[in-house]
Amino acid sequence: MADKMNIEPSAPSIPPEALAFAARMYDAARAGQMDIFQQALPAGFPANMTNEKGDSLHGANPNAMNDKGQSPLAGAVFKNEAEVIDALLDGGADPDWGKPSAMEAIGLFGKGDEWKDKFEKASGRGKGAKSTGIK
Repeated sequence: MADKMNIEPSAPSIPPEALAFAARMYDAARAGQMDIFQQALPAGFPANMTNEKGDSLHGANPNAMNDKGQSPLAGAVFKNEAEVIDALLDGGADPDWGKPSAMEAIGLFGKGDEWKDKFEKASGRGKGAKSTGIK
């Protein structure tokens, strides 16, 4: 009697060209090359695309967490990126969302004087779970 084997189908292979394109998009996002996105997004590039870590690109849900449960806003606090923090808040980011949350991160990094008032008044505050569909 033959042993039963539990074989799951393998994921389809991604063409090298697609991987190279995705890498260029992430490099452009990291470098702040908005002109790249002004061309790619209207052409159908998915704004909510994530990499293998769950990190997202420009135009994505500002409350989408990566695979470590970190929000983009908390990441911007960690990297001390004031312009990114402002853009995320303007886009509806929830400073109380994620672990640690951006509100917790400003305490951890001594940025409370700079951001606490703005975080408390953020239009997206308390809406992180709703915007991501997580309960």
